[in-house]
Amino acid sequence: MATQIFVNLPVKDLNRSVAFFTALGYTFNPQFTNENATCMIVSKDHIYVMLLVETFFSTFTTKAIVDARTSTEVLLCLSCESRAQVDELVAKAVAAGGSTPTEAKDHGFMYQHAYQDLDGHVWELMYMKPGAVPG
Repeated sequence: MATQIFVNLPVKDLNRSVAFFTALGYTFNPQFTNENATCMIVSKDHIYVMLLVETFFSTFTTKAIVDARTSTEVLLCLSCESRAQVDELVAKAVAAGGSTPTEAKDHGFMYQHAYQDLDGHVWELMYMKPGAVPG
């Protein structure tokens, strides 16, 4: 059985976050969706993001919830199939109300850019040329 990852992120307004990520083309698993949380499908069968209303998120930890608009706790990075896909997703995020925390970077073998979602979480996107890194 392949390992799956479930990233848990606190959000202030679940409906607003769902609308934002829907605009980027993501879908949600209705079996794990209610007024407190939703399961965003990033890569079917492998990668999921649980968007949890802050009050519900706080039931899983005794630590303070970081305000991702002013502090960084994690940088999420997803691979893309092309440079065009990187730019397309960043453009969709900005059109849906997100922002770009940095300029795009072209390292020759790898292209990356990022967007910040409505709650300030940074989503890095990268495309690496096939065969660019021996391995």
